[in-house]
Amino acid sequence: MKKAILFGIALLLGTSLFGQPAGEKYAQDVQSVAAIIDAYYAVVSGSRNDPWQFERDRFLHSKNAVITRLDAHGYAESHALEAEYIPLALAPKGDFYEIELKRSVSRFGNMAQVWSAFEIRTDPDLETNTRGLNSIQLHYEKGRWWIDSWTCEMASENNPVVTDFLKAE
Repeated sequence: MKKAILFGIALLLGTSLFGQPAGEKYAQDVQSVAAIIDAYYAVVSGSRNDPWQFERDRFLHSKNAVITRLDAHGYAESHALEAEYIPLALAPKGDFYEIELKRSVSRFGNMAQVWSAFEIRTDPDLETNTRGLNSIQLHYEKGRWWIDSWTCEMASENNPVVTDFLKAE
């Protein structure tokens, strides 16, 4: 178990030590709100054979980004971005595709708020009923966009958040 944890931490910390700097590789990902949200979904989606994109994900997020998930009862659990990586690095990867269904963007000055409905699939071509809504906060600084935080709430029979959002104009 110790070896797996050490391997995971080394993988997380060492991804940018070799090769092209992240700023060069992922510069196009952060040039617009649309580009960063597209990259945000691309980072988490892929087959079990695709490597995790920790370096790219870190590049999209600001240093102190906060992730919040609301459970079925509406209770929030928040943590730093790095906490997302530990279980991912230690567990075998499965086929996982987060497909965006609809996006709404409000932008004022150097701030943006994105509402984004999504569907989770194990095959990119097969629709499911596993849906959720992301609220993503961003800011523009130093010639690029940064994700500061995101909050996710999953839809359920008692909580039609995605259906309501998809109907909204």
